[in-house]
Amino acid sequence: MYALILSGGKGERLRPLTDSLPKPMVPVCGKPILEHQVEWLKAGGVTDVVFLAGYRWEAIKDHFGDGKAFGVNAHYSIEDSPLGRGGAIKKGFPIVPESEDTVVALNGDTITSETLDNLLARHRERKWASQSHLATIMVVPMVSPFGLVDMDDADTVTGFREKVEMEHWINAGIYVFDRSIAGQLPDLGDHETETFPRLAQAGQLGALRSRCFWRGVDSFKDLREAEEHVSSR
Repeated sequence: MYALILSGGKGERLRPLTDSLPKPMVPVCGKPILEHQVEWLKAGGVTDVVFLAGYRWEAIKDHFGDGKAFGVNAHYSIEDSPLGRGGAIKKGFPIVPESEDTVVALNGDTITSETLDNLLARHRERKWASQSHLATIMVVPMVSPFGLVDMDDADTVTGFREKVEMEHWINAGIYVFDRSIAGQLPDLGDHETETFPRLAQAGQLGALRSRCFWRGVDSFKDLREAEEHVSSR
């Protein structure tokens, strides 16, 4: 099984760490985010990883090489100019053999304790129910970035709550695709704003709701929380 990892992020909010590294190569507990992802993918049965890279891509290839030291086959799809996330995935798809019906794709800055097995199982369920099903995305609860104040009808403060789970779900940036989705991806642009809305309207997009740990590492706060999770395992 193949996986495509979006690995070209500049990570400007993580400077100076990203002055000489792409964001997915920022270390979490001594290992790049990408290395944690490769381990996660390998545990779910992935044998080949395609790094979709651009900014400072040499750092990725210097670290992973052919992938053998990490138990996978590593491939590289390098953008000469930014194509957007959807364009990057579309550019990397030809590396995946036509015999591969199912392809994993993910943002290169995510850390999660959800298993790929669960996401694949949900995708297969949906595919069995409808042959037109093209993609399954992992979604996680939206957590309020602000502390909430509880009050009674007389406006007396009765308590405070932090990190409250809201009723909404957000895209975790981890997907399982049917290979035929390639034709739906933009040459230039973002699959989340161009492809996914069309699939949703057509009933071809499913989701796995997960309350497992998930963090998209976009700031030093996210990095600290990811390190706390990894170190506690």
